[in-house]
Amino acid sequence: MALLGVSLCASKVPPNSPLLPSKSLPLQISSLPICSDSPPLVRNLASPLALCESVARTGALALLSASLFFADPALAFKGGGPYGAGVTRGQDLTGQDFSGKTLIKQDFKTSILRQANFKGAKLLGASFFDADLTGADLSDADLRGVDFSLANVTKVNLNNANLEGALATGNTSFRGSNITGADFTDVPLRDDQREYLCKVADGVNPTTGNATRETLLCN
Repeated sequence: MALLGVSLCASKVPPNSPLLPSKSLPLQISSLPICSDSPPLVRNLASPLALCESVARTGALALLSASLFFADPALAFKGGGPYGAGVTRGQDLTGQDFSGKTLIKQDFKTSILRQANFKGAKLLGASFFDADLTGADLSDADLRGVDFSLANVTKVNLNNANLEGALATGNTSFRGSNITGADFTDVPLRDDQREYLCKVADGVNPTTGNATRETLLCN
């Protein structure tokens, strides 16, 4: 832009130059030397220059944004939520220790979380959509509003976990999981899953005071 400014303002408009409109004026506008101290008529005809400057600024911003995006391809897969810059979506996090952490609305979609430790973690509104949680420890965890849709939750420790309002649609499976003291209030479960869980349900959730069997609407 600096070079453009020099080339356009290299010469001054003679003070006595007639700049009256003519039939050929539209063809001559681009050749006029336009400067900040040019007569008003010239400045009014300088809209092409202003447009060019605007386009140039927009282009520069677009290039800057693109460079920031493509500099780190992993940005597209960074887990949402407050877990720093940790990547938690679509990752192999087998055996990772998240115990006691605040992971509200954290995004663990499609991640492998086998034997991961979430004991006592605050996971309000987090997403485990299509994740593999086989053998994970979710005991004493705050799982209110968590999305377990299509997740593999088999052999998981849900002892005293609070799952109020969690989603468990699709092929979500809790087979082999410890649900003693877990609160399943308002969790939509398939009939076969509810029937299975009612066979092993026991205990009372220490946080809500609700009996596990009652929250599962067991007969």
